[in-house]
Amino acid sequence: MTDSDPRPNPTPSLEIDPGVVADAAIRDANAQVEQMTETAQSAVSVPLPDFGDGLANPAASGIGMLGDVDLDVRIELGRTSMLVDDVLKLAPGCVVELDKAAGDPVDIFVNGRHVARGEVLVLNENFCVRVSEIVGGMPESTIS
Repeated sequence: MTDSDPRPNPTPSLEIDPGVVADAAIRDANAQVEQMTETAQSAVSVPLPDFGDGLANPAASGIGMLGDVDLDVRIELGRTSMLVDDVLKLAPGCVVELDKAAGDPVDIFVNGRHVARGEVLVLNENFCVRVSEIVGGMPESTIS
């Protein structure tokens, strides 16, 4: 290296005692443990209701849990296709012909899915449907 060389002199290396570093790390870890212990001791316990083993009511653990869920049930008497002009001409007393004959089974839909067929009855002056056939099974994707 010449006097005209602009490179600085290398800095001397520092000697670090590993024992001092380890002691400092242990002191820091102990302080953190003490702080976490104090925090845990100051935690407040919250009383929770006794839920039991969850098997006291078997219906509550199976399909029975869904017993109070509302479903959209529709009964379809039949279908027809009409022009807009014909729909605009509808008035009280008009008759709309459907694609099913009187006495044919009606279709029962639950949440838009065709699930059954049945027959229309009158009971206490109200219409009702007696289920006569369950249509198909559950799709494979919903069976677990």
